[in-house]
Amino acid sequence: MKTIHLKVLDAREMTSYVAEPVYKAKAAVIVVQEAFGVTAHVKELTQRFAREGYLAIAPEIFHRTAESGWTCAYTDFPAAQPHFMAITEKGMINDVQACYDWISKDQKVMAVGCSGYCLGGRVAFAANSKVPLKAAVSYYGGRIAPFLLPMAAKQIAPLLFFWGGKDAHIPADQIKSVTDALDAAKKPYTNIVISDADHGFFTDDKESYNPTAAKLSWATTLEFFKMHLLS
Repeated sequence: MKTIHLKVLDAREMTSYVAEPVYKAKAAVIVVQEAFGVTAHVKELTQRFAREGYLAIAPEIFHRTAESGWTCAYTDFPAAQPHFMAITEKGMINDVQACYDWISKDQKVMAVGCSGYCLGGRVAFAANSKVPLKAAVSYYGGRIAPFLLPMAAKQIAPLLFFWGGKDAHIPADQIKSVTDALDAAKKPYTNIVISDADHGFFTDDKESYNPTAAKLSWATTLEFFKMHLLS
């Protein structure tokens, strides 16, 4: 893994973590953090994508308000809240665009997907309304409904959603409003609700980690990217 610094359209340089596959990558995945920064888990996830043959990059999307390398404990959301609340739609899109530009111009990898978790799931949805991705995956993306629903009609690539049926942060009516908006716009998506999973079920160092749900969603994500990025 290596660290690079990308110029973002509306901000200072953004630290990003890159993991490269053993052989030349045929596609790339932008891995977008939760609200707790680019943690050890996010870095390991970036390496997991690289081991599957993808060029993977994890940008520090709090770069406008936090110092490079900032993280906090999963139990300390108050520490993350000022950075979380400072995130804007424009900033989210510009951050993913900076990663996309680096991948497509400097690395010459044309097929790019995005996979985001919690806050990152929201970022993936927003970015897919403008950045020319080939696939977007959103794990329990908070605040897509109601705030980003107008972006449903602008979605570019097919979407894959994962939600936890026990997630009190994102109730069933919010999930339905997202899929209703996509149905109205006739946009392609796959929607998966795992009934016994909670918010953050994919993060293996959280209390809410659900190994069965994590294994299922990982396998499905890889198949989704294989279909849309490697075909």
